[in-house]
Amino acid sequence: MTDNTWSELDERAIKMAKALSADAVQKAGHGHPGSPISLAPIAYTLYQRFIKHDPADPNWAGRDRFILSGGHASLTQYVELYMAGYGLTLDDLKYFRGGKDTRTPGHPEVGLTPGIEMTTGPLGQGLASAVGFAYGQRFERGLLDPDAAEGTSPFDHKVWVICGEGDVEEGVSSEAGSLAGNQNLGNLFVIFDANHIQIEGETKIAFAEDILKRYEAYGWYTDEISFIQPDGSYKEDIEGLSKVIEKAEQVTDKPHFIKVDTLIAWPTPGKTNDPSSHGSALGDEAVAGLKKALGLDPEATFQVDEEALAHARKVAERGLKAHEEWDVAFAKWAEANPDKAALYARIKDGKLPEDFDKAIDELEAGFKVGDKVATRKASGAALNAIAPVMPELWGGSADLGGSNNTNLKGAKSFAPAEYATTQWPNVSPYGRQLHFGVREFAAGAITNGILLGSDTRPFSGTFFQFADYMRAACRLAALMEIPNLYVWTHDSVALGEDGPTHQPIEQLSAFRAIPQFEVVRPADQWETAEAYRYFFEKENTYPTAMILTRQGVPTLAETAEKAKDGVRKGAYVLVDTEGDPDVIIMASGSEVQWAVEAAKTLAGEGIKARVISMVSMEWFEEQDEDYKEAILPSHIKARVSVEAGLAMSWYKYLGTYGKAVSIEQFGLQGDGAQNMIDLGITAEHVVEAAKASIEATH
Repeated sequence: MTDNTWSELDERAIKMAKALSADAVQKAGHGHPGSPISLAPIAYTLYQRFIKHDPADPNWAGRDRFILSGGHASLTQYVELYMAGYGLTLDDLKYFRGGKDTRTPGHPEVGLTPGIEMTTGPLGQGLASAVGFAYGQRFERGLLDPDAAEGTSPFDHKVWVICGEGDVEEGVSSEAGSLAGNQNLGNLFVIFDANHIQIEGETKIAFAEDILKRYEAYGWYTDEISFIQPDGSYKEDIEGLSKVIEKAEQVTDKPHFIKVDTLIAWPTPGKTNDPSSHGSALGDEAVAGLKKALGLDPEATFQVDEEALAHARKVAERGLKAHEEWDVAFAKWAEANPDKAALYARIKDGKLPEDFDKAIDELEAGFKVGDKVATRKASGAALNAIAPVMPELWGGSADLGGSNNTNLKGAKSFAPAEYATTQWPNVSPYGRQLHFGVREFAAGAITNGILLGSDTRPFSGTFFQFADYMRAACRLAALMEIPNLYVWTHDSVALGEDGPTHQPIEQLSAFRAIPQFEVVRPADQWETAEAYRYFFEKENTYPTAMILTRQGVPTLAETAEKAKDGVRKGAYVLVDTEGDPDVIIMASGSEVQWAVEAAKTLAGEGIKARVISMVSMEWFEEQDEDYKEAILPSHIKARVSVEAGLAMSWYKYLGTYGKAVSIEQFGLQGDGAQNMIDLGITAEHVVEAAKASIEATH
């Protein structure tokens, strides 16, 4: 049972949290003070009574995870971290939104502030990724300790979320919320702050449905408590809230959604329940009025009630005790399960299994030069070669597993037993085959959460065109520097008859434009296998998209010889000449074959062409200047790029005289091979472009 005894010191700590939040925004001159002020009692209740955490070790594996989905209310969390003893100082609060070296930015950023589990800001993604945190906890438990009774494993923990109206208005939270209910994620607890205010004013102008009924329909446990009393008065009933949460904890087979009706900025005079308190500093008069209402000195700033602070920091003692108890339980588990303990140590350290390279080598031993194989099929073969030796690998597609080739052979589906289907009869709560349904954005957000909340390696798939739906999650993955893996197939107009709605044109350039996001477009089986090898081996932790063909492409003799060393460099010389080439032809993916064919035609005419396979511009840019100069000598001005999409991302390599063989319009109806011909993606066109570029240099 939770200790529901609340003291005067708890009340004083909450008042201090409210005042510190107001002062921090006022000093910065900008920010979102209203929600941190009214959320203070809720956050304090969670940190002091419910979240299992150890401020002395923010990354303790046995901790619960807490996500503040409404990242604009970041002071809610910063103040609690300060009061709990996470190492944040009063100066950190004074430097809120203060500059590039602040530890208290306007929105929480993982890796910057101790105790922050993920970067939140774009509304809805924290809530959606929290579903991924819950996915990851359950899968990792199943991987390491599947037979333990519920609540007894060292790998059992809860995921706590505070969200607001903006979070549940965003569609991604609905996508992920539906999946959470379908998965019976009993370790997920969401506290919904219903303050009925957002930037444009009262929420009912745009958000009037019964939110509890919505989540009940998703399969969630729901409950509510209102701080607004029937007589119109206001009581921050933290004892009542604690009882509601404690009741919810008894339900272990459903995710939990608890609505708390609040008044934003309470009890700030003139600002309580006012939209202006959402996103603007309150003003000196209002801040002084708040402090007076709280019984604090209205003239003092950043007041610290040392006795209340010491009381709040006793949570560290409770956290240490929980940590010590967990250490004992973990040691017993490790002794009883030496093989599983070795697996845990490996995945915790981010190391690959001993047989990883062997698995890929054996796959490549079956490749035959001249075979026509779609790179999506080569990708599926690579994933299935790796999966048996890499049990931490799991994933699936947004209802496109067969098309994306993301199904893991023999794997059970990640789902409760009651959701087995004719097509997917083998299900388990600990299965490794994911099914996202047609929910691309949720797939991106959930796999972000899996990566952040566990030591496992997820992937997700869809058609490349539909990757636009998950772009915001991809951008957040890049910002957080987490190695999410995307399997995006049907990569060009060559997919054919589904037409221009399904044919990517601008996507390659658009995703290459995201900083710290790596786009990989292999040419054939060899390059695909080696791209997977390098993705898992490389040291940086950026998200990576494998961009793959629907159509068969020839397995090239040149890649068979050079891909193993070349792919990891991002770009390499596939076909070369004696002495300086007259022209450099650069291509990616399925268009590499046309570059090779064009080079042969040019050679027959006495024109020397070097062919570069540009597997990944991002990987190429990581190389030193000597390597880049060796591949693309600056004195060779005649250049051609070949790619079935916009040329935008190639101009940095083309230079003044280069020519792009590209597609600068939407796709076409009709046969995929004919589409490529009609839109100029042919060896003949590459030859013409090469000659034009050479001519331009003279």
